[in-house]
Amino acid sequence: MPGQAVVQPAAPSDVTATPADSVSRPLKSTVVALRELSPWSMFLSADILVKAVMIGLAFASLMTWTIFIAKMIELSLIKRKLRAALDRIGDARSLAEAQFALGANDSILTALLAAAMREARLSAGISSDAGIKERAASSFAEIVRAEARRIRLGMGLLATIGATSPFVGLFGTVWGIMNSFVGISRAHTTNLAVVAPGIAEALLATAFGLVAAIPAVVI
Repeated sequence: MPGQAVVQPAAPSDVTATPADSVSRPLKSTVVALRELSPWSMFLSADILVKAVMIGLAFASLMTWTIFIAKMIELSLIKRKLRAALDRIGDARSLAEAQFALGANDSILTALLAAAMREARLSAGISSDAGIKERAASSFAEIVRAEARRIRLGMGLLATIGATSPFVGLFGTVWGIMNSFVGISRAHTTNLAVVAPGIAEALLATAFGLVAAIPAVVI
């Protein structure tokens, strides 16, 4: 009507939240919390006992790779030394000449030649060569077994790490899951953002155990 102000409807300032928005917000926060889970963050937030288990397994893995590298270097040096010794005695026509060609070379070949010369000296005057060869072969077997035991030093530790690491990691996992269930009961919720971090921290201990055990068994 003339002279009467027309009242315009006010524009809505905010859109009311829909039920879908209220559901998506906790899901987004859950996804963000799960994305923040990294091995380092899980280790830092783990229980003190689980941390001790993971540190011990990391140390066992370090020892495994140290033994592996040391044994590779040791075996390569032994092979090189043995090849050089065999080249020296390749043209020798007697045990004495072969021993003189080796000199003071510290290798298993020197010990084998010394054992052969000792048996030949002790069996001087015996006409049968079969007995000399049998006693020399027995001496050679003892020398080879002693050398094998020396080379295998550290293999027992690798066997222990390979056999016990999965169980140590499983112990850390069980302890971590127990703590996760305690946290769930205190929080009175089964939200994924509450449950997942504790279980992930617990499973990290099993992963550490496998990382330590598998290379030890293979090596």
